[in-house]
Amino acid sequence: MYRPNLLKTRLKNGEKVFGSWNVLASAFATEVMGYAGFDFIIIDHEHGCGDLMTLGHQFQALSPTPTTALVRVPSHDSAYIRRVLDLGAEGVVVPSVNTADEARSIVQACHYPKFGSRGAAPGTIRASSFGAEANLYARTASENTLVICQIETVEGVQNADEIAAVEGVDMIFVGPYDLSASAGFMGEMDHPEIVALIEKVEIAAKASGKSLGSILRPGISLKEVYERGYQLISTGSDSSRLRAACLADVAKFQDAVGLDEAPKLVSVKAS
Repeated sequence: MYRPNLLKTRLKNGEKVFGSWNVLASAFATEVMGYAGFDFIIIDHEHGCGDLMTLGHQFQALSPTPTTALVRVPSHDSAYIRRVLDLGAEGVVVPSVNTADEARSIVQACHYPKFGSRGAAPGTIRASSFGAEANLYARTASENTLVICQIETVEGVQNADEIAAVEGVDMIFVGPYDLSASAGFMGEMDHPEIVALIEKVEIAAKASGKSLGSILRPGISLKEVYERGYQLISTGSDSSRLRAACLADVAKFQDAVGLDEAPKLVSVKAS
């Protein structure tokens, strides 16, 4: 069912939003998360294990919920961007945007002519309710699609002002882990050099009037990161939340029966 992009409207209104990553490609897990109250879910096709068919099922699971469906695509590939938008993605998160030319190409891929170069088939795609709302979709899809560019390399930081200034980019998303790797301090997201690079991106996004998003990195609380001017924060994932819940229950069991640690897994050899 085609619907207005509530998340994009809320961001334009200056609201703060909160969401989660999704990597397991389970429509059922996605549905649980949709009903949990997240403002958005980022279905990760850069590091997650889903394909386009599982993605379609996840969109179906989120359709009856108020949660906005975003997809992190694997790359800048315009064909892949078109496929996820045709399936019904309400926005895309594009990794490793390093130059303004790359950002412009991404914007072009997300929008129909005259605003872009996205291939048009509104009469048949799921995004238009399989053609039931083809005219409405063709007329409003460009303004309804949320375009998020990730800056997560040193080169991207160096070009952050130009990337943020590109018309059609709705949000700049800081990727601190990849940025730490790019700068030679992999995993040290609280390293002073990484913090300084992140601050440059923050300044560029704010100067351009673009929304600012990121994950929650070490050394800063959720409250503090919103106070820094971020509007969108995505923390955890379906896999990390499942693991944390399992570990917590196992720890309760260990405490209840006086075990110092969980029993070890035993491998059984075939006879």
